[in-house]
Amino acid sequence: MELDFVAALLARIPADPRLEVPPGDDAAVLRPPAERRSVVTTDMLMESVDFVLGPDCTPRMVGHKALAVNLSDLAAMAARPEVAVAAVALPRAHGDAIGRGLIDGILALALEHGVTLAGGDTNAWDGPLVISITAIGSVAPGRAWRRDGAQPGDLLVVSGACGGSLLDRHLAVTPRVREALTIANRFDVHAAIDLSDGLSLDLARMMQASGSGAVLDLPSIPIHPDAVRMAALPGDDRSPLEHALSDGEDFELLLAVPPDDARRLAAEGTEITGTPFTVIGEVVAGGGLSARTADGRTTSLTPRGYEHAFDQ
Repeated sequence: MELDFVAALLARIPADPRLEVPPGDDAAVLRPPAERRSVVTTDMLMESVDFVLGPDCTPRMVGHKALAVNLSDLAAMAARPEVAVAAVALPRAHGDAIGRGLIDGILALALEHGVTLAGGDTNAWDGPLVISITAIGSVAPGRAWRRDGAQPGDLLVVSGACGGSLLDRHLAVTPRVREALTIANRFDVHAAIDLSDGLSLDLARMMQASGSGAVLDLPSIPIHPDAVRMAALPGDDRSPLEHALSDGEDFELLLAVPPDDARRLAAEGTEITGTPFTVIGEVVAGGGLSARTADGRTTSLTPRGYEHAFDQ
């Protein structure tokens, strides 16, 4: 029953000085860090849209991902994670076991990143599993990264590698929180976004917000081995590069950085963060995206990626 489930959950959440009123009341009361701004983000995951429960996708994995995608948004703002709240609609069938698995995944990742779970809401219904998490981070005044600051002449830098995430990597999301906080203290970053819907599509969003265009150097784009594996699957007609440009669910950081800092980040990123960073293009005046091939030819690039579709 719900009361037993909530009681078991509350017993697992450690006390945290950031909460003046802890979980279990009508609402939690947060003590904001002194001299910092709050950064709030929320994300919803739905069964059959974002995941399919089964042997290869456990409730714990879903709980991990539900928090991880929110932490990825905070990383894209250079915000330090602080607090999260979770709301779930549990299927009536096996709802207790599913709920406990979700909490296992959430709490494990929360502990890893110093996040306290402040509460939430639990419902049961005859539909599929739905989970929504709201995460709150903090950042020094005026220090939040944004999408709209890219300037012509900036170089585009991406963390990790892209493509092929649906070969299970989309569940084991690694939010680049530590990388973002380290970079924010060492480098000048003009704009940032996390790659949730596809490299080319998310780049287009950042350029639109910044009123600029971009040229991608196709040979420089780091292609994940999963993208190569996906391209080799029977019936797949896309190249590894096309997967890297459009698959989405990579949850890497894409940054617009002044040239000197960008080159230094690419040279030192692995050493100082544990994650490689690669220069993949540049910001230019005007609008739209272009692709530059190994022989120097430049052609227009249509952004592609995942977008939720619904009727007017």
